[in-house]
Amino acid sequence: TGYYGDGLNAIIVFAACFLPDSSRTDYNYVMENLFLYVISTLELMVAEDYMIVYLNGATPRRRMPGLVWMKKCYQMIDRRLRKNLKSFIIVHPSWFIRTILAVTRPFISSKFSSKIQYVNTLAELREMIPMEYVHIPDSIVKYDEEKCIKRRMR
Repeated sequence: TGYYGDGLNAIIVFAACFLPDSSRTDYNYVMENLFLYVISTLELMVAEDYMIVYLNGATPRRRMPGLVWMKKCYQMIDRRLRKNLKSFIIVHPSWFIRTILAVTRPFISSKFSSKIQYVNTLAELREMIPMEYVHIPDSIVKYDEEKCIKRRMR
């Protein structure tokens, strides 16, 4: 978590690689409580505009949240939180994430859809937001470096 602008605007960083494995027997329970924790934290932190940075890189498919869970999360988010969200930045979007969002686009509001931005590298993210207060996990930094090396080799 970090802040931008006049110090009131939160940047919420969400690293999918740390989500629980979907093979857990208590997966639904854990995800439900995780969502409630995230929402209660957002409600406490967000006084003004905010953005969410979703770090998708280095996330195995079995750790990515399912479509049903994401839809439920969106529907449960308070109108004020949805309104104050200025951008939802997806870093290292996978083919799977892009496909899900393309398929669900007709079912989510156009206002929310317009807030979604794809960013392929951490360098691109640095151009968009101040990174001095944003913590990027080492696994994501490593993933980004490896991806950039592969891109240069092509």
